[in-house]
Amino acid sequence: MTDSVAGMTDSKDQIISPGKTVKLVVWDLDETLWRGTILEGDTPVLDERARRLIDVLDTRGILQSVVSRNRDADALHWLRHFGIEAYFLHPQIGWDAKSVGVARVAEALNIGLDTVLLIDDQPFEREEVVHTHPEVRAIDPAMLDTLEQDAHVRPAFLTEEARHRRLLYRAERAREESERTYSGPKSEFLGTLEMRLTIAPTESGDLQRAAELVLRTNQLNTTGVTYSMEELEHLRESPQHRLLMVSLQDKFGEYGKIGVILLEVAPILWTVRLMLFSCRVMSRGIGAVVLNYLLAEARLAGVQFHALYRLTNRNRPMLITYRLAGLRPAEEQGDTTIYTHSLEGIPPCPDYMQLDALPWLT
Repeated sequence: MTDSVAGMTDSKDQIISPGKTVKLVVWDLDETLWRGTILEGDTPVLDERARRLIDVLDTRGILQSVVSRNRDADALHWLRHFGIEAYFLHPQIGWDAKSVGVARVAEALNIGLDTVLLIDDQPFEREEVVHTHPEVRAIDPAMLDTLEQDAHVRPAFLTEEARHRRLLYRAERAREESERTYSGPKSEFLGTLEMRLTIAPTESGDLQRAAELVLRTNQLNTTGVTYSMEELEHLRESPQHRLLMVSLQDKFGEYGKIGVILLEVAPILWTVRLMLFSCRVMSRGIGAVVLNYLLAEARLAGVQFHALYRLTNRNRPMLITYRLAGLRPAEEQGDTTIYTHSLEGIPPCPDYMQLDALPWLT
């Protein structure tokens, strides 16, 4: 590790150490986001390189936050003064260790630490975070001039959902606050959201978003198998498959396209080869609703139903979804388990959600 970059490689065109695409950039404030130290009475001057990068990262769908040793009111004052407070989700400003703040942000946003990048001018702070969370990558703000071109902050696809990801997260925060202050049972709270779920065939214009979901989704993912956009296009056109897209909205606004289903359809058997959902809908029970819909459709079609599951280091929630829906393991194929269902006792769509399924079995 050098004095300027924690874990930096020697490559001239890559300043972030090898790893997954960055989903969250965490900024320090003093002498990083701006010049000056506000605790020492300085009047900070916003670093224009940082200001430009904030905009670039935002348009690429990379989330951002702040972790800073400062007085909360003072730091927020200057973030508002510079007109950039809205870019930063769940800011952590106070006196805890930086590693604590980084972990809190990642947990609040449900983002893996292995997709977090810290920008901090202090070698000690970078070392402390990387020592505590070895999967986090950290760089010095001296690297801001070239960071924009690094492949790790250049997502493979740029979709409408990506461009609005920060706003989608802010809408989710409003939902969470509404839930936190609601005094009744959760089922009643869900009824107040006026949720509308749509299942529809994937259109050609949806393929980038489908590919993005396949690449980014780890927790609510039944197999962890990835497909390129070209492979998804082939599957979309295959008569033996149905590639479905799931969208959600509620009274707070759009969640966007939040799920992908790859269904193999044979005359006597349907097989869910992949089912995944954005982690933003983890608490909405979407997996169970979609799965029960598919089970009911299979029963109407008079076919058997299988669903694949391959354990990864993060996707156990989908196994729980399978089991709660009444699926049972039937066969092992290498590292993949085939689950099946009797197609009896399938619950209807819950009252708190409207389900719209556009014709797809044609």
